[in-house]
Amino acid sequence: MMQEQAADPEAVYRAMNVDATMRLAEQAAAQGVRRFIFVSSVKVNGEHTLSQPFRANDPPAPEDAYGRSKLAAELALQAWAARTGTELVIVRPPLVYGPGVRANFLRLMQLVKSGVPLPLGNVRNSRSVVALGNLVDFLLLCASHPGAAGATWMVSDNRDLSLPELITLIATAMGRPARLLPVPTGLLAAGASLLGRRAAAGRLLDSLQVDVRPALDRLGWTPPLDVETGIRLAVAPLLNPYPIADQ
Repeated sequence: MMQEQAADPEAVYRAMNVDATMRLAEQAAAQGVRRFIFVSSVKVNGEHTLSQPFRANDPPAPEDAYGRSKLAAELALQAWAARTGTELVIVRPPLVYGPGVRANFLRLMQLVKSGVPLPLGNVRNSRSVVALGNLVDFLLLCASHPGAAGATWMVSDNRDLSLPELITLIATAMGRPARLLPVPTGLLAAGASLLGRRAAAGRLLDSLQVDVRPALDRLGWTPPLDVETGIRLAVAPLLNPYPIADQ
C-alpha cells in the first residue's frame, strides 16, 4: 500500500504475511510437503542501495511495516523448518512487473501512454526489477534444484535499469516517443520533500539493486525473458485492454 489507510498497519501486515503464512506452513508440514518456498521481498534488506547491491546475507534493515512483516515471516519460517525438518527456500524479489501490474509501475506506464512530458531525464539511478515470467521460472527451479534448499536468494532480470532507460523501454514497447525533460534531480527531491512525498520520490530517484549472481552461478539459472520482452508483455493490456478472442 503506497498510501497506507490501516489504523495499525503493523498488525494488518503481520496477520497476512506472518500469521497466515505460518498456518499454511504448518498445514504443509502435516501433509508431508518436503520443500516450502516463501516469496519474501527485497524490502527486508532496505529501500535503497549506495555502493553495492543487496545480498541475501546482508544484515536486514526493513524500513516499513511491509518489510518488517516479511522479515518476521522469514525468521518464523526458519524456526519452523528447523523444528519440522522441512526444506525452506526464501526468495526476495525486487519490483515485479508484468501483465496486470499495479501501483507505481502501472501509473508510470499510464503516464508514458498519455504522452505527458516527464521531468526525469536527468535521473542517474540503477534499479533491479524482475519480470513476472522470470520470477515464476525461478520459483519453479527452486522447487526442484537440490542446491536451492536452506538458502535465501535474490532474483532479478539480471539487467539493472535507470529510470530513463525504463521509461524509454516502455515508450518503445508502446510505439511512442519517450518524452523526458532534463530537470535536476536535486530539484525533484526538494520538491517532493516540500510536498511530503520524499518516500514516493525515493522509489523513483534512488538506486535499489540486488545481487543475482548466486542464483546464476550456484543454481545455473538464466532468466528466460529479456527485459524488452517483459516490458512488451506488461504494456500489452494497456494497448489492447479488450482483446478479441480467436475465432
